[in-house]
Amino acid sequence: MIMGIDHGYYAIKTRHFSFPAGVTVYTHKPYTLKNTLQIGGKYYVCGTGRQPILRDKTINENYYILTLAAIAMELRCRGLPAESSVILAAGLPLARYGRDKKSFTDYLFRNGQPVNFLFEGERYKIRIESVKMFPQGYSAIALHPELVKDEPSVLLMDIGGWTVDLMWLDNNVPNAATCRSLELGMIRCMDEIQEQVRRDTGLSVTDAQVERILAGKPCSMDEEARKLIQRQGRLYTERLISAAMEAGFDLRTLPVILMGGGAATVMRNVGERDGLCNAPRRWRPRAGTCTSWATPPRWATCAPSSGAPGTWP
Repeated sequence: MIMGIDHGYYAIKTRHFSFPAGVTVYTHKPYTLKNTLQIGGKYYVCGTGRQPILRDKTINENYYILTLAAIAMELRCRGLPAESSVILAAGLPLARYGRDKKSFTDYLFRNGQPVNFLFEGERYKIRIESVKMFPQGYSAIALHPELVKDEPSVLLMDIGGWTVDLMWLDNNVPNAATCRSLELGMIRCMDEIQEQVRRDTGLSVTDAQVERILAGKPCSMDEEARKLIQRQGRLYTERLISAAMEAGFDLRTLPVILMGGGAATVMRNVGERDGLCNAPRRWRPRAGTCTSWATPPRWATCAPSSGAPGTWP
């Protein structure tokens, strides 16, 4: 069985689940086993906030623990046995793909030995048969070729938790020499918003509250703080556009495909005043969430959960 897992700085994503990439470890049984993985005599509560930024994700066991938790959740969701063999599919930014591929593969594979653990009190025995690494972003484009159809050059902008990865495609082929990784991901955006709210209003807002307001969803909050968060979302978008332009990508002429957790925030805050696109239109997929501005793929966001095609209204 092939199982895809996105090991993000901000969240772990699978086909059916997304949860924060935080881990809290206990030497004793916690008050609840919800999201708790037990292995090696310790209890790991997964999805508890976010962990400190690790430039090398193999430096400790956290991402391996999160991987086991994600596998257990997917097996249960799919109605598969708790004793299973899995082929892992994972991704790395193209700019670091060659450098990190072997170390991250070895980190996840562990020589293919079966691993026994309990997740939420249920016993699992998992054997990782192999680990397949793919360049992030570019692999998703393969599922949606209509986004790059008839476009000789396209910029892929993957807005993740810590980094924004930029990939230039000429005739659907990545130009590795132009790949850039900017440390302007959503974690930076969230931290700066929370600091600005504290500075201007004296209030402390949570990550979950900021996420909800940036997504345009209802949230009980002081109106001044709400407007400030919305304004900061626009400032983040302006900063990101400026950084991409400074990196050598002319977004006035180059079609852009947005991906990742921050894509929706940018799409809500970009407009005609930026000189990047025309009036907005929405692309409605049968699976996943994709949005496009103007004629596809001038500006498009794409975070599909499967390769099912979408429709244009």
